[in-house]
Amino acid sequence: MLENVLLIGVAFALGGILKGATGAGAPLLAIPILALLYDVPTAITLFAIPNLVPNVWQAWKYRADSLPTRFWLQFAIAGGVGAAIGTYGLANIKSDYLLLVVALVVVAYIIFRTLRPGWVLAYPKALAAVLPVGLIAGILQGSGGISAPVSITFLNAMKLSRGQFIATISAFFTGIALVQVPLLVVYGFMTVDFFALSCAALLVVMALMPVGAYLVRHISAKAFERIILVLLAALSAKMILQVVLG
Repeated sequence: MLENVLLIGVAFALGGILKGATGAGAPLLAIPILALLYDVPTAITLFAIPNLVPNVWQAWKYRADSLPTRFWLQFAIAGGVGAAIGTYGLANIKSDYLLLVVALVVVAYIIFRTLRPGWVLAYPKALAAVLPVGLIAGILQGSGGISAPVSITFLNAMKLSRGQFIATISAFFTGIALVQVPLLVVYGFMTVDFFALSCAALLVVMALMPVGAYLVRHISAKAFERIILVLLAALSAKMILQVVLG
């Protein structure tokens, strides 16, 4: 029991560090660890409040760097619709299948970041694609807790400034969380106890975000990304083995 508590703390601490360093991606580390300890619905529920509050704060903080409203609002609304669909799947799909989805999504992210690090997407093409991309990313976030292979890769390809990236991805995750948190209550995942645990997790994430901001100033971006990718590869391999071996 104590070991699980410590691992949960590590999961949220790593998520907070990644959030502080990059402005996004906290679920990318926290969700796989929590899913391995418990299951995907529990992982997503525990991360619900940490996914809402920091993103609302960051969206407000970086509002001056926002892309045109037409872009970020469509992205956020499509993400919210996708989250509703994904949360329905979360409530109705077998947990092992969800764990496999999380693992495969992480693998897809690793492969794409490794093979196409220099992919560039011009703004007009990104604007034309923002609704379907937001919808797919929202579905992934709602059902598996991770949308990075679609959402973060999409925005990274646009070569945005750090402020533009954080403002846009924060608006997207805020749109998702505003839809998903009430649905987690409706489907019975978000109980009073889980709400309290999720709020406690928020404190850990917020406390560790400055550490991530510090590290990104003292470690090269390429080295930091390699560390993250290696950790994700290990987590995804463990998830796949857990599903295959039962």
